[in-house]
Amino acid sequence: MSKDEKKKIDTDSNIIYVGNKPPMNYVTAIMALLNSGNFTEVVIKARGNAISRAVDAAEITHNRFLTNAEVKSIDIGTETVTNEDGRKSNVSSIEICLAMKKTDG
Repeated sequence: MSKDEKKKIDTDSNIIYVGNKPPMNYVTAIMALLNSGNFTEVVIKARGNAISRAVDAAEITHNRFLTNAEVKSIDIGTETVTNEDGRKSNVSSIEICLAMKKTDG
């Protein structure tokens, strides 16, 4: 992969990383990406305690604001993270893919 390809992938990201902000902040980000016209799907990623916020953001977006969006896939897993003191620990992770439904017409 050339430098130009890598840069393009990094700048055209449809991934939202969920942290400690309120779920509505992430709902706004999801809607901005989907309504921009650049993406037909968004991937919401979270680890550890942020998983519930990621699920909340996906469900609020799907049920309240973009009812023509659907949960395309959900992937769960475990990631190994190295702490500041050098110890390794396992952290749960989730990826939720929200996609706009295709309309006939």
